[in-house]
Amino acid sequence: MKILSIGSDKKLFDENSEVRRRVIEYGRLIDELHIIVFNQKTKKCTYNCDSKYMRISENIYVYPTNSLTKWFYVFDAVKIGRNILSFTSANTSDRKYLPDWLITSQDPFECGFVGWLLKRRYKIPLQLQIHTDFLSPYFKKESFLSIVRVLIAKFLIKRADCFRVVSRRIKLSLSGAKVLPKNRRCGRANPPAGGFRDKRFLEEAFAERCLAVLPIFVDIKKIQEAVVKTDLHQKYPQFDFIILMASRLTREKNIGLAIGAMQEVAKKHPKTGLIIVGNGPEEKNLALLVTRYSLRKNAIFEPWTDDIISYYKTADLFPLTSNYEGYGMAVVEAMAAGCPVVMTDVGLAGEVLIDKKDGIVIPVGDREKLVEAILNLIENPEL
Repeated sequence: MKILSIGSDKKLFDENSEVRRRVIEYGRLIDELHIIVFNQKTKKCTYNCDSKYMRISENIYVYPTNSLTKWFYVFDAVKIGRNILSFTSANTSDRKYLPDWLITSQDPFECGFVGWLLKRRYKIPLQLQIHTDFLSPYFKKESFLSIVRVLIAKFLIKRADCFRVVSRRIKLSLSGAKVLPKNRRCGRANPPAGGFRDKRFLEEAFAERCLAVLPIFVDIKKIQEAVVKTDLHQKYPQFDFIILMASRLTREKNIGLAIGAMQEVAKKHPKTGLIIVGNGPEEKNLALLVTRYSLRKNAIFEPWTDDIISYYKTADLFPLTSNYEGYGMAVVEAMAAGCPVVMTDVGLAGEVLIDKKDGIVIPVGDREKLVEAILNLIENPEL
């Protein structure tokens, strides 16, 4: 089996990244893995991504698009994909049929569109990977681009051959919205009386056989055995209770909700600290929010660190306040590190983290419930 993957994770260019190590492990299960990565040539690249391709293991190749702008991502990725597949098809009797190949895209948006164009040309099965709950009403509210992406996803889902989703929530979201194909014969061996004309049977069968729930792998044992290198309570001795947030600083993470809750918490417990670890486009807006709420003494921003496990292990609480999530890997990592978790009802909530059992689940955007949960944990540490 040979796989052509289309994605945008630039951590593949970093030889020390967990992403690259995980991909190399995947490569041991197949013959070849070719990965096309969206990236801009004009942006400063931290790692060696200027070459046409990188060979990161014996059978794994990474191809940066090196596009002039984001608008050329799709065009450049298709060009690279055609070069890869044309080189292979040159040695086959049918240049437009490659039976031992599979195309997989890391999202059902731009990456998925590239995969679909290559699927059409070379008659290769296409797997769409869905890592985010794009059918959440909060997703479309973010921007016009989000609305366009939802339309692209719905178009591609009708034309893909199989799917990988990272949580049961996304599977139910897709099934409930009735966007899955209705004309695929990949269900049970014995159809009902209506045969393959039974639409309900086809939808259920497709969801059962062609839609796999495969969560993002988290090495629980590695986290549990990790040695603490940085103790947050030693680093910030002014705080008695430390709340840790670690993520990209983007709109959907709704970190402003935690900052707003912190305003109420600090009134009752002034020695509570909020450590926000990460980078992203919302950093300046969040810093302004901290100033507006007079929380400069309580809220501290840090850039991303490779020692995040130590942070999980020495924090007193990890809140996830996202408006939507496909999964929520940080929650699994925090739980594995023994850090209490409060999260909005997104991603793996109700599947991996059960309310009142493994942590606390609150409604999306509910500041009052978040304040209540934080105060409850501060005032009842035995919980």
